[in-house]
Amino acid sequence: MKRISKSPLKIKKIKLLRFGRDFKPDQQVILRDYLAIERTRLANERTLLSYIRSSLYLLLGAIALYQLKEFANFKYLALTAIVFSVVFFIIGVYRFTLLKKSLKRVYYKSEEKEENNKE
Repeated sequence: MKRISKSPLKIKKIKLLRFGRDFKPDQQVILRDYLAIERTRLANERTLLSYIRSSLYLLLGAIALYQLKEFANFKYLALTAIVFSVVFFIIGVYRFTLLKKSLKRVYYKSEEKEENNKE
């Protein structure tokens, strides 16, 4: 069998990016990038609203389970649903604020670079 290539196969190591933490904009934000940031911001708000919706549905289910008089054991399930409802709400707000701060950092860093380049 004949070797096609004389050099061994080189594998590149790929560094995974964590959104907003490893990203450092080198150039100014152009319209496409600005629209991408806006799209991400709107998606973040939509995700927050879905967390709130899920939390409210769990709360509604908990209230319905708590009002059932024939099944006393469902009260524990209702309390568990209330706890999960609060946890969903807290997680949603936490993730929303975390991504919002990250987007602000990326956007304002690029604006600072743009201002420094003009001077």
